[in-house]
Amino acid sequence: MKHFQYVATSEQGFVQQVVSGWVRNGYYFYVTGEIPEGKDPLRVDEKFFHQYPIRMSAGRRFSRKQRGLYNVAYVRYQRTWIMLATGGEFEDGKGYVDWFQQEARNIGNCRRGKPIQLFGYSIYYVPGGFVANWEKANPDGPPERDKKYRVRVQMSQHVYRDLLARLVAHARSRRPEWFAEQFWKLPFEPYAPVRQQQLEILRQVNAKRKAAGLEKLPPTLIRYRKEPVKVFED
Repeated sequence: MKHFQYVATSEQGFVQQVVSGWVRNGYYFYVTGEIPEGKDPLRVDEKFFHQYPIRMSAGRRFSRKQRGLYNVAYVRYQRTWIMLATGGEFEDGKGYVDWFQQEARNIGNCRRGKPIQLFGYSIYYVPGGFVANWEKANPDGPPERDKKYRVRVQMSQHVYRDLLARLVAHARSRRPEWFAEQFWKLPFEPYAPVRQQQLEILRQVNAKRKAAGLEKLPPTLIRYRKEPVKVFED
C-alpha cells in the first residue's frame, strides 16, 4: 500500500482534505476532537487505526464500498482531528470495532443539517442552488433547482456575524486602505459561499458609507483566488 498520509500541514490543508478528499466523496458522518496537552498525538492516531478500518488504500476502500460496507477516514492537524465515514454496513470478524456503534453519541451528519465546524468554517453537504443555464434542457426556461448534493464551505455564523458587526461599525470612520487590509488578512480560503458572505458584508458597509457621502469600496478588496497548499506532510 502507498504510504498512508493523514497529518495535514496547515489549517487550510486540513480543511481542503476534509472538503475535497472526503465530504465530496460521500463521507458525511463525522466525529471531531482535540488531543489534550501532554498526550502523544501519534498514540491517539494508532489507537484509532487499531479500532477502525482507516489505514487502507483507495483500492480497498472501493472494494468495501462495492460490498456495501462503510469506510472511515481520518485527518489530523496538530491536536485537532476528525474522523469521517460513509454509509454502509459493518464487517464483523476483521478485528475492528463498529464505528457507528462506538461513536454513536458524538456522530454528526453534515448532510442532515449539522455542519462540520473547523477553524471558523462551517462545512455542509447539501443540494446545490440552481442548475446552470448550459446544463438545462431548456436554457431559456425558468430556473431549475439543482438536486445534486454538493459541499458548501462558509464562515461559521458566529464568525460571520461578528465580522459583519465590526466592519459595519467602522464603515464611516475608516479609510478604504483599512478595509482592504481587514478583508485581505481574513484566515479563510475564498470558497464561493465565503466570497458571498464577504460581498454581503461589503454591500452593507457601502450602504453606510453612501449614506455618509463617502466613496464606495470596490469588490476587488475581496480575495477571489484560493492559494494552493500542500495538504500532507511527507
